[in-house]
Formats: sequence, C-alpha cells, structure tokens
Amino acid sequence: MATDTLVMLAAGGTGGHLFPAEALSHALHAKGMRVVLMTDTRAAEYAGNFPAEAVHAVPAATPSGRSPLQKAAALFNIAKGTFAARGIIKQVRPAVVVGFGGYPTVPPVLGASLAGVRTLIHEQNAVIGRANRFLAGRADVIATGFAEVGGLSEAQQAKCRHVGNPVRPAVTAAAGHDYDQPGEGRIRLLVFGGSQGARIMADIVPPAIQLLTEAERARLTIVQQARPEDDERVRGIYEKLGVKATIAPFFKDLPVQMAASQLVIARSGASTVAELTVIGRPALLVPLPGSLDQDQAANAAFLEGVGGAVRILQPDFTPRHLAAELSKLIAQPAHLTTMAANAKSAGIPDAADRLADLVIATANLPH
Repeated sequence: MATDTLVMLAAGGTGGHLFPAEALSHALHAKGMRVVLMTDTRAAEYAGNFPAEAVHAVPAATPSGRSPLQKAAALFNIAKGTFAARGIIKQVRPAVVVGFGGYPTVPPVLGASLAGVRTLIHEQNAVIGRANRFLAGRADVIATGFAEVGGLSEAQQAKCRHVGNPVRPAVTAAAGHDYDQPGEGRIRLLVFGGSQGARIMADIVPPAIQLLTEAERARLTIVQQARPEDDERVRGIYEKLGVKATIAPFFKDLPVQMAASQLVIARSGASTVAELTVIGRPALLVPLPGSLDQDQAANAAFLEGVGGAVRILQPDFTPRHLAAELSKLIAQPAHLTTMAANAKSAGIPDAADRLADLVIATANLPH
C-alpha cells in the first residue's frame, strides 16, 4: 500500500478514548499508513507521546453546562473548532477521519463531513455515548467495541461493524501469560479505580478485608491504587491486619499487574473490560454511577453475562457485601479459574487490526 496515505484520528479527553486510538495508530503504521492526531487544545499537551507524525489541536467543549449561557458558549466553541478542523483537513487531505467518542472528536468528524472526507466513528461502550450519538447520523461507518450497542436507531445499526475494542501492545503482550490458578494457595488481588474511582476503592476495600476471617486474609496479597491523600490510611489498615500489600497512586505497568493477578476489583470502563477479556482475568466490577448513558453498567453487565465478572452497583458496594463476595470466591478457587477462562473467551486481541482493515475499507483504499 502507498505509504503516503494519511489517516486522521480524532481522540481526546481520557485514556478510555486515547488508548484505542493509540492501538489503531500502531496497527495502521504496520500496514504502511501515515497517521496524524486531531484533539482539543486541553488534551494536546498530554498527546506528546502519541504515535502520530503530527498533533493538530482545535477548540472543543462539552455542552452539558447548567446555564443556557454555558451551553451557548460550548456550542460556539464546537462551531469554531469545526471550521478550524475543516480548514486543517482540507490542507492535510486525509483519506479518512476516525473519531473515538467524547466531545473533542465532534469538530474533527463534523469538519471532515463538511470537507467531503469519509468518516468512521468507534464506540467503545455497550451504550453509545452522547458525542457519538450526535455524530452517528453523519458518519459513514460506525465501528463497535461490543456486538450489541444500545441507543442506536435502525438506520444507524445498519452502519455498525463489530470489531472489538483495540488494546495497547502492552496488553497484547500481557495476554501471553496464562492464568495462574490459585488452588489452595495465595490469591493476588489487584484493585484500581482510575481517575474517578480510586477514592471509593480506598473507602470500601480495606474495611471489607477487615471483615474477612484471619485464614481468608492469610491467602491474600493486595496490589491497590490509592490517591496520595488516601495512601497512609489504606496502608495502615493492611499493616494492622498483617496483609501483604503494595500501594501506589498509579501503575504504569497496569497490564503486567493485571496478568499477575488472580482477581481484579475495578470500575468497568470500556478499556478496562477490553483488557480483562484479552488478558483473561476474573473481576468484581463496580460501574461508575451518575453517567447519563449508564455505559459502565452496560459494560459490566456484558462481562457478567459471559460469566467473567460479578457486577456490583455502587449503592451495593459496601464493605459487608464485598467481604461476602470475596469469601465466596476465596472458598471456590476453581470458580475463579472458570471466570478467567470465560473472560478470555470474550476477548478480541486483534481488534486493532480489525479496525485498521475497516478504516482502509471505509476510505475505499486497496488492501
């Protein structure tokens, strides 16, 4: 394939949107394509290590402000960003623009549509997000992370192609590690909550461990993400209980930590669910509440449905409830092994390649 073919990726905001875009970029490079990234001005400063030959920043905003004035200002920013994106797209002339959801992708995808460039949007969650729902009517193709995605019209469903959620190369590498069956031995418990969930994990998990029997606690080794302000409190409880624990504010090698674990307690963002399925690890998933789309609840329901996880809604996520779930799993190590296999059976390790092929087909390029 001609190496001068350019693909523009549009992503920003959170790792949940940037990780799959990064994975797609690697897959496109492997197929001889050039890649540029378009994001909003805030995310541009974090995108320095993104595998692209250039990063273009345009204004964007989330029109969810409470006052009409805030909404009007956000819409004005989106309009400004759309025309800026259209100008850049006409200049760099990508063959296709690929959006990954979130409002930073609205101006690039709208700008591409106005410039007559083919567009594809990728929806990572089991329910379509607001930005992608807004773009779904204009996009030429909708790629999905899950086989079934809620919130789409019939016409939009006809444009859907299920490819899975692309995962980073580090995740694919970690997937090579077989599940270490706990048997009657130690169970390594990995606990993380991401940017919006570490506090509740600090509040609930240590008191739940406190409620376990001494024999149950003796089986556990805990690796837990905790914010700096919670570190001392979390560490103190585990030390008092004599539980071996590693506490850190952030794990750069999260896929490696996941692969080394027998059980994971986490939120159920699309990237987390994709990584759990590709690596194949059982989980207790606590969806982030309060989102209008309830996307994390739907993601966790999917993994629970295939037998790879237990979903615990946040109102039920109490020390007592969690201790009961942990007791049950510690007593049934064979069930943990079955859950790991079920999770792995739902994984799509080659999702990045599948999406890359779909991008090439959308751009009407020869394979």
